Amino acid sequence: MTNILVTGGAGYIGSHTAKALAAAGFTPVVLDDLSHGHRWAVRWGPLVEADVGDPVAMRAALATHKPEAVIHFAGDISVGESMEDPGKYFRSNFCNTIVLLDAMQAAGVQTLVYSSTAAVYGTPIKTPIQEDHPLAPINPYGESKLFSEQAMARFADAHGLKWNALRYFNAAGADDIGDIGEDHDPETHLVPLVIDAALGRRPHIAVFGTDYATPDGTAIRDYIHVSDLADAHVAAVRRLAGGAASGAVNVGTGRGYSVREVIAAVERVSGRAVPVQTGPRRAGDPPVLVADPHKARDALGWSARRGLDEIVASALKWHMGALSKAAQ
Repeated sequence: MTNILVTGGAGYIGSHTAKALAAAGFTPVVLDDLSHGHRWAVRWGPLVEADVGDPVAMRAALATHKPEAVIHFAGDISVGESMEDPGKYFRSNFCNTIVLLDAMQAAGVQTLVYSSTAAVYGTPIKTPIQEDHPLAPINPYGESKLFSEQAMARFADAHGLKWNALRYFNAAGADDIGDIGEDHDPETHLVPLVIDAALGRRPHIAVFGTDYATPDGTAIRDYIHVSDLADAHVAAVRRLAGGAASGAVNVGTGRGYSVREVIAAVERVSGRAVPVQTGPRRAGDPPVLVADPHKARDALGWSARRGLDEIVASALKWHMGALSKAAQ
């Protein structure tokens, strides 16, 4: 079986992608320092416990496992934290990517699928967002990802790297059978936070900003089921192996939902009321982020299959299972 090195593969999206790779006939080799990921989430291949920013460890992992491609998830993801500690984000998301690129070049590994973000676009001047939209991130998180994309393009020119940067919109949900799900500490993503409020695990959900120029005044995002997102990574690996062009690809559904609509979906699916507390906008949050997913269909042969209620139902199943285990 073909090995694929998955950095950050013990984390939320990485673990779902490792499962999807295994189902597609690949062997996912997870490289993770477990600072954010979970040992229990590594189930479909070996674990290399290492920091992607360690050049010696990266070269050793590539030499030992000889992967045909790398999928790079490892990094930090909180927009708010990036505004407070930009240096952390430039180091973990950009500098560490350079370490990886150098190690790949030395090992002769020529294929990379990168975990990027819609935050590279900044505040959209038009929606839905296409890949040729101006790149003007408004927070260090988005900047760090854009710097990495630019580095990949330069490595492609200089060394023949084949790459796709998958620009995610908002990943949510959990594995369909409940094997794995979202477990961040602290949790910053909307869907699990709303579910926690519905289940009484937090006193309320905080809504940041009710005065956006949107139909209900709250921010709108394109939510994509994490298993659909995992499938996009497998498609990218296969397409690049088949000689497809490198470049950035949006991974979203093309449908946006407001914060209030997500809260309503959780109430509808769970049958429970969600306490809400409103507050001012957060710095670095654009009002609307919705993908134009057409390039993903053309370049990857991929499109999202699950909608918001399916996202919420799968996440609710996961979080209720986690709550039940904690009570045992």
